[in-house]
Amino acid sequence: MADELLLQPYGKCSGRLTSSLLAVALLSSFGSSMLFGYNLAVVNSPANYIKDFYNRTIVSRGGTGVSEETLTLMYSITVSVFAIGGLLGSLLVGMLVSKYGRKGTLVNSTVLVFLGGTLMGCSKICSSPEMIIVGRFITGIHSGISLSVVPMFLGEIAPKNLRGFIGLIPSIFICLGVFVAQILGLHEMLGKEEDWPLFMSLVGVPTFIQLTLLPWFPESPRYLLMERRDIHATIAALKWYRAGCNIQSEIEEMQEEQRSLSLVDAVSVKQLLQDVTVRWQVVSVVVINIGMQLSGIDAIWFYTNAIFENAGIPIAQIQYTTVATGAIEVIAGLIGCFTIERVGRRLLMIGGFGFMGVCCAGITLSLLLQVHVPFMRYVSVVCVVGIIAGFCIGPAGVTFLMTAELFRQSHRPAAYIVGGSLNWVSNFTVGFVFPFLQMTVGAFCYLLFSGICALVAIYVFLIIPETRNKTFVEISQMFAARNGIMDRQPVDDTGQLKMVALNGYGTMASRGRILGD
Repeated sequence: MADELLLQPYGKCSGRLTSSLLAVALLSSFGSSMLFGYNLAVVNSPANYIKDFYNRTIVSRGGTGVSEETLTLMYSITVSVFAIGGLLGSLLVGMLVSKYGRKGTLVNSTVLVFLGGTLMGCSKICSSPEMIIVGRFITGIHSGISLSVVPMFLGEIAPKNLRGFIGLIPSIFICLGVFVAQILGLHEMLGKEEDWPLFMSLVGVPTFIQLTLLPWFPESPRYLLMERRDIHATIAALKWYRAGCNIQSEIEEMQEEQRSLSLVDAVSVKQLLQDVTVRWQVVSVVVINIGMQLSGIDAIWFYTNAIFENAGIPIAQIQYTTVATGAIEVIAGLIGCFTIERVGRRLLMIGGFGFMGVCCAGITLSLLLQVHVPFMRYVSVVCVVGIIAGFCIGPAGVTFLMTAELFRQSHRPAAYIVGGSLNWVSNFTVGFVFPFLQMTVGAFCYLLFSGICALVAIYVFLIIPETRNKTFVEISQMFAARNGIMDRQPVDDTGQLKMVALNGYGTMASRGRILGD
């Protein structure tokens, strides 16, 4: 029956963008990825109001206030606890996507947003700073889950020639979330002292829209076939996402991958780290995820207003300057999305990290010279904009896309756990340490970020191959020689490469014969 369904004639097409594919990409990114960007920036404009609220609450409870250093510490915890929640969420990804599926995990995790948003929104009424911190922690768990699951889901439902375009849509919505938070944080909008609880609780609006519509879309076809082993549901899902295309070749490609993994269950994080057949893929995920967060972008996002104030921008103009940078983020994300299938992943990553490194060094130089050369304060603003643009064009989205592309179905959830956890640990480290680092070494702290950006760009140039328009099987074979598991590539009678089941990444074999026999 399944074969009959599969062999029905459909119009021939080569991975064109269908309305259903675009709709699920936009919807899942709007209700999940955008919240990550929103929560990164939402604590920026009301920072002084939150500190005043903390101080007043402490005075009402104990009769005395606290020092400025203690308030800075409490605010740093408020900012950074989001990353602790994100770390926990990223560690849950493997279990959740195996049990509930990719789409099912996105739908079920929305309860975390409603809970966290309610706590933050009611914190002022209840005179409870703890509710803000707990609410940020819970929304961080949701972002930790969605930051891995959304690109995993979209990477699996997209055809190979559109995987880059579809995979970068979440990064656009992350930038859009930052931009929306910056606009709503204006004094004319929700930037007044009485409005900050509402400002922080608005995360539930896009999540409600996603919860209403996303359940109507099918699950990932790869998950349905390789993990649920439901061929009928797989065909139905592919027909939905491909809309009139001949899906037979895509089904055959997935079945070939399934056969190569027939003896391999989904691996754990420990098994992934011990597996020599994916050694360089794992190293690459570690380098680009840590590099993305230690590039300085989180310091820019968390403390944009403070950076502009230190640069000498008048306080009355800072909020509008910040909004302008948010608009540039969105434009840069769109540029990356619409060029990735033309220029490839490597160029966006190398160019993005390289440009960020130059701009970080430029911030140090401009902050040191602005006392003697007044116009240098504007150079620092340009460098901030350059860091954001370089990040959004390349590393912001390509990092998560590469995590999906470098691994096969059995290893992908564990890879996202590794990448996601390192991402969030680095996020927390920067968010918590940066204000103290800035107080200690001043402008020179940006030189550290500059060096990290340069090292990551060099690594990508030397190690990571171009994955544009490649199947997951082809990508795994591009790493085979570097991992030391392939000496030559024999072919079968039809001239096609054949793969045996060595964790799905093993040697190549001709028909009925394993390499080396």
